[in-house]
Amino acid sequence: MFKLRELKKEDISQINMWRNDKDLISCLGASYRYINTDVDNQWYDNYMKSRNNTVRCSIVNTEEEDIVLGLVSLTGISSINQSAEFHIMIGDSENRGKGIGSYATIEMLKHAFYNLNLNRIELSVLESNTRAVNLYEKVGFKKEGLQIRSTYKNGEFVNTIIMALLKDDFVQNYIN
Repeated sequence: MFKLRELKKEDISQINMWRNDKDLISCLGASYRYINTDVDNQWYDNYMKSRNNTVRCSIVNTEEEDIVLGLVSLTGISSINQSAEFHIMIGDSENRGKGIGSYATIEMLKHAFYNLNLNRIELSVLESNTRAVNLYEKVGFKKEGLQIRSTYKNGEFVNTIIMALLKDDFVQNYIN
């Protein structure tokens, strides 16, 4: 039904539309900014130059690989610490709540632990994004801390939860 594939230059126009969607960005840790396609093309070019410490995958439908449903990434990959930071974005609102995020999260974690030999994946999530927090807890992430009023969103400071998942904990739940 879904699959991950490496981000392509052709995906940038769709991702740029999402990055300019105020409702979507309000759920994520990033600040809303007007981003033109040239900026996102540079972002893509920078990704291509940093593939040794970053993995960015488009989430696509298996029947229509050109239709991008979301983006899932591992950034800041450290081979010494065997760690990375996890990010996910399901673009269009009609695609949320359909299992796409669960699928992409589990597949990227499998890639991180089984192919990249990482030991720890961490993330930060807005405390108000309960759908994401529930997903992360469901796949085994544990809360490690709360950053009080750490992120400025829509005119106010909000809390951010820090979560992490270790390989051993993941393997206990997903042996495939």
